[in-house]
Amino acid sequence: MRTLRIAAAQLGPIARDEPRSEVVARLIDLLHGAAEAGCQLVVFPELALTTFFPRWHLDDGEGDEITGDLTELDSYYETSMPNAVTQPLFDEAQRLGVGFSLGYAEMTSDGRRFNTTILVERDGSVVGHYRKVHIPGHETHEPEREFQHLERRYFEESQEGFGVYSAFGGVVGMATCNDRRWPETYRVMGLQGVELIMIGYNTPIYYAPDPGQNLLQGFHNHLVMQAGAYQNGTWVVGVAKGGTEEGVESLAQSAIIAPSGQIAAQAVTTGDELVIATCDLDWCKQYKETLFDFDRYRRPEMYGLITSRKGAISP
Repeated sequence: MRTLRIAAAQLGPIARDEPRSEVVARLIDLLHGAAEAGCQLVVFPELALTTFFPRWHLDDGEGDEITGDLTELDSYYETSMPNAVTQPLFDEAQRLGVGFSLGYAEMTSDGRRFNTTILVERDGSVVGHYRKVHIPGHETHEPEREFQHLERRYFEESQEGFGVYSAFGGVVGMATCNDRRWPETYRVMGLQGVELIMIGYNTPIYYAPDPGQNLLQGFHNHLVMQAGAYQNGTWVVGVAKGGTEEGVESLAQSAIIAPSGQIAAQAVTTGDELVIATCDLDWCKQYKETLFDFDRYRRPEMYGLITSRKGAISP
């Protein structure tokens, strides 16, 4: 068996004025708990260093262009990783011999903005870098909303796709929040032999376009990750920043899901919590080499519409 003990490090709310240093201290506390439990890998949520700032309209630009006073907006992005504030997390992880994945807002040297996750090996080296592909929400200020979801204003859609990495003794990949709802996310990595997919999320329970879905948020969250795990014979770790943050209630229910689609471990709170499971990466073969033997059973010549057409067209 190739076993990997993994901790999904769920976070509770992060206040708008909470300093990065205090957030990093919380991450280090979770890292210590994971190390004490014998974990080799800790998975942190999407945008784990700050409050979920897309809930506010923070600039006075028009359309897709961000202009105006960007002081607060810019403050939420990291221009390097690690940096002076996050270096203690990297140092402590290396000292403990525990790797991690970390979601954060990235601003590149040429001013581009991405919702990013990195993967850090047990020796402290960055071995994977992922930028969110499926950006939800809206682009312009909608003052009639109780709160905004301006991810499409504050982040670019990645053109880099879904890569996988040889790390932690297996084949691992990353996705972020809304990516988990799209079957192509899992299948593209599945076609690269993925054995572990790490997904951080910030999911408001209130969904303004269709509040009828509110009561189904937890069901839908697990539904898509369990299906992705089963249909691609891979472990999936979904980890939340949950609880009521700046007046907005967000889903918790972080979970570690087996290649069978079964939930191996799940959070029981909405705050800072470690969800831990020992994951046998060889279990993936039981699905990759039988029911989901892609090389034997897939019919890619039948799936042309998936890449040739974006929206649905009725006959």
